[in-house]
Amino acid sequence: MPDSQNRILGKGKYLIGFMLLLFASVACAAFGMFSSEDFDIARREVLLRRLGHEILLQSGDSTSRVPPVKKISENEYRIGFEHELTFLPGSLVNITRKVLKDHPLANDYVVKVLNTGNSSVVYGFAISENKKDDIITCIGRKQPLARYELNIEFKPTVISTAKKGYLLGSLPFLTLVGFIFLRAVKTRKALPAAQSAGVFTLGSVSFDAKNRQLTVNDKTTDLTGTENRLLLIFASSPNETIARSRLQKEIWEDEGVIVGRSLDMFISKLRKKLEGDQHIKIIVIRGKGYKLQISS
Repeated sequence: MPDSQNRILGKGKYLIGFMLLLFASVACAAFGMFSSEDFDIARREVLLRRLGHEILLQSGDSTSRVPPVKKISENEYRIGFEHELTFLPGSLVNITRKVLKDHPLANDYVVKVLNTGNSSVVYGFAISENKKDDIITCIGRKQPLARYELNIEFKPTVISTAKKGYLLGSLPFLTLVGFIFLRAVKTRKALPAAQSAGVFTLGSVSFDAKNRQLTVNDKTTDLTGTENRLLLIFASSPNETIARSRLQKEIWEDEGVIVGRSLDMFISKLRKKLEGDQHIKIIVIRGKGYKLQISS
């Protein structure tokens, strides 16, 4: 196999490995972020049950249970109680702060106490990470005995959401880049294992560079040394533009012979020998050189 082809395949393998590693790294980062946040959300829901428990103890109830916490939306929850109770707003604020103070997803939230009978809001307050933005009123007025529900809405984690968007957005991009690159590499190395023995399959054409033979539709034709070297360059880079200057240098100038129109003559001879397969042609790329075009 020519050194240039070895370099192409070597670079291809390296870049494929790099793309796979990059894709895996982003996927792992996304998985790690989502797993960590899922854990924090589950822990937050457990803390809300603890909050319900502490409110019952504050009201003097140590026997009734806390019903399952209802998830109203992604960041909104409701805590119910089995029996009627009464509470002091100031105590409710302090208990809520104490239970939720160290949770990473509970820095900003709004609490509303609802009357279960008519869903009216009997009391509410807002806690912010920036203490000066807290909204707390009427903390000294004891609320009458009634059936209450506690509605807690947390502020969405904007930074976390943005990170999710970047990660999720990057995965399709990396997939697209990987697909494009893999296709490019595949085009370059889309040569069967037999190529390692100097045999190229180009469409329905078989080119045996070692024995200087070209087989088209079961008809074998011998190639001259120059024709063989020329076709070998094309066969090593199918569907790629080969500069005219490169062809002249690698075929003639390296041997100390400078040519003019001889290249066109040998291109013409190769075209005639490839005429048996309409899907393979040597075409002119104006101002650049030639291309061995293989169509399906």
